[in-house]
Amino acid sequence: MSQYDLVVIGSGPGGYVCAIKAAQLGLKTAIVEKRKTHGGTCLNVGCIPSKALLHASEMFAEAGHGFEKLGIKVSKPKLDLEAMMKHKEDVIDANVGGVAFLLKKNKIEAHHGTGKILAAGKVEVTAEDGSVTVLDTKNIVIATGSDVMPLPGVEIDEKHVVSSTGALELDKVPGKLVVVGGGVIGLELGSVWGRLGAEVTVVEFMDKILGPMDGDVSKQFQRMLKKQGMDFKLSSKVTGVEKKGKHLEVTVEPAKGGEAEVLEADVVLVAIGRRPYTAGLGLDAVGVALDERGRVKTDGHYKTTVDGIYAIGDVIVGPMLAHKAEDEGVAVAEMLAGQKPHVNYDVIPGVVYTQPEVASVGKTEEELKAAGVTYKAGKFAFAANGRARAMNFTDGFVKVLADAETDKVLGVHIVGFGAGEMIHEAAVLMEFGGSSEDLGRTCHAHPTMSEAVKEAAMATFGKPIHS
Repeated sequence: MSQYDLVVIGSGPGGYVCAIKAAQLGLKTAIVEKRKTHGGTCLNVGCIPSKALLHASEMFAEAGHGFEKLGIKVSKPKLDLEAMMKHKEDVIDANVGGVAFLLKKNKIEAHHGTGKILAAGKVEVTAEDGSVTVLDTKNIVIATGSDVMPLPGVEIDEKHVVSSTGALELDKVPGKLVVVGGGVIGLELGSVWGRLGAEVTVVEFMDKILGPMDGDVSKQFQRMLKKQGMDFKLSSKVTGVEKKGKHLEVTVEPAKGGEAEVLEADVVLVAIGRRPYTAGLGLDAVGVALDERGRVKTDGHYKTTVDGIYAIGDVIVGPMLAHKAEDEGVAVAEMLAGQKPHVNYDVIPGVVYTQPEVASVGKTEEELKAAGVTYKAGKFAFAANGRARAMNFTDGFVKVLADAETDKVLGVHIVGFGAGEMIHEAAVLMEFGGSSEDLGRTCHAHPTMSEAVKEAAMATFGKPIHS
């Protein structure tokens, strides 16, 4: 008889949510975690600590530059980096402690150690002290997440050349920070240290930042970051980093060939993406197939090439987002309990937690053009929004994309203060197949930033009132 109905390997957002849902549905569940604390990369060295520093650095920058416009006179703020880092650690402790409580509350057995699949139905757990436990189970879910993508020829020491993990642990503000990669992680962490006083240069291989995001959003957002002091070298690649005395020399070459230049830096942040983490799981030996990018191959129901073994989150195809992993975790648990769940991959929002924020759900204009979809677009600038003016947060806009014939909303893109909170009314609308007219005719409270979403929708099916 199996010891468990389900063993989940990895306790990040996908893994612990999967385990909790499974337990709620009556499955005897265990979870395996290699860290001493639960929550995976997200809660320990990713999403949560970075947001703590983003918020703290925003407050620091606002105190130094924004208060006076509101009639608040304060002396120049002084940075206590040690206290700011303690705030970050306190946030981590509260969150990982919360996950441990939820696992215990739902009677999920936690095994700390490195998990390895011996066969369908058998998971070996090697603890830090070397002791080995074998768990028998009816089903296994791989939820081991992702790891930092290395930059060829550049060694990450987490002191001078850092990954996102090291960038959250710096003990002083670097004078010059070179960020390799103009994606979400690079721009967020570049923003943190830029606000605290670093001179930030972003080197991006593509000809735009935020790769897959809407081109209009990317272009205008880059201008906003440039106004904040961030410099950009697009269509460029870093080919080497050398220690020269107290500084680093970063060699940057044009992506399509040409003369190289050398940038001086105190710290280099490598943020060129993440890759699925499957090392040590024993997948090859048990017959679990990977694709050409190292992701676990799954069917439409998250089943791998071996019966009884499933995979979710960053280790499978799709955006590497915590909330995508959570939804997949719930879906697998419900499926194992005999239900028929569904994850709508056309309605998964993405957010960049800079200031202003960037939020997006659904298709971009580039994607619609490539697919030959005829569409209409409506935009509304926050500069014309009363609440935005009152708060001095007038940068940015809302853009709504809808099918030209049916008016069904296909995508919504927001750059502005609080964009990450505003995007969800668009997600709900799209989940139910709503139109731009549905959104534009929905009463919005006044004065709110969200009125800009309504106005953009009105601009899509007709005309906005306030522009």
